[in-house]
Amino acid sequence: MRGLGGKVAAVAGGAGGIGTATCLRLAAEGATVVVGDRDAAAAAAVAARITEGGGNALGLGMDVSDEASVAAFFAAAADFQGGVDAVHVNAADLSPAVIGNDTDALDVDLGLFDHTLAVNLRGHLLCTRRAVPLLLAKGGGPIAYTSSAAAFMGEPARPSYAVAKAGINALVRHVASRWGKEGIRANAVAPGLVVTPTVAAMGVTDVQREALRRTPSPRLGRPEDIAAMVAFLLSDDGEWVNGQVVSVDGGTSKR
Repeated sequence: MRGLGGKVAAVAGGAGGIGTATCLRLAAEGATVVVGDRDAAAAAAVAARITEGGGNALGLGMDVSDEASVAAFFAAAADFQGGVDAVHVNAADLSPAVIGNDTDALDVDLGLFDHTLAVNLRGHLLCTRRAVPLLLAKGGGPIAYTSSAAAFMGEPARPSYAVAKAGINALVRHVASRWGKEGIRANAVAPGLVVTPTVAAMGVTDVQREALRRTPSPRLGRPEDIAAMVAFLLSDDGEWVNGQVVSVDGGTSKR
């Protein structure tokens, strides 16, 4: 893809599943990648995979729910190679204890609801507040967020998760509207069910069977499918795409 070679891409939530695949894809396109994740060791491991393959990367610990941690991550990313050219915000709490207890609007624990929004939505705002000035300093640049089909499909469970992802979609449109004339591009990728290594380790579940039944695709998603779209949106090939939520779900949503 055009325009990623030699650029510095900061990825918040870059270790595990979609985040790892995206970091590897950006590096394969020639970008220097700053990998941020709450699991600092995992972030360092992703960066090591890139450098061992001949690329350039830095792995850092960062917690998107903590403003000071977000500020430190983006400051370090900017210092690494003299600025930041592109940003991917992918962080979310998908732990079984959170997703598994995100029941419905009547019963969900409000502490869990608040935690989900703090990580999955407020964290994206915190990243945006640090990313936009860095991109403006470079004359503009792209931000890609990870949303979800859950933001618009509707389902009987996971209201906290869906609300947070719907908020990301609104944030995308705001950022594109507010700073588009200054060269900022903000978009989101909305994956369907992606079989990450964690999901694969569970074996074939009823949820996976139902997801496959509902999609016209012959398979479920892979992290690399999402990484490819993120790379496009961060590249010069995606220069005239702004304010969009792009579904990458095998045709499930047909939007």
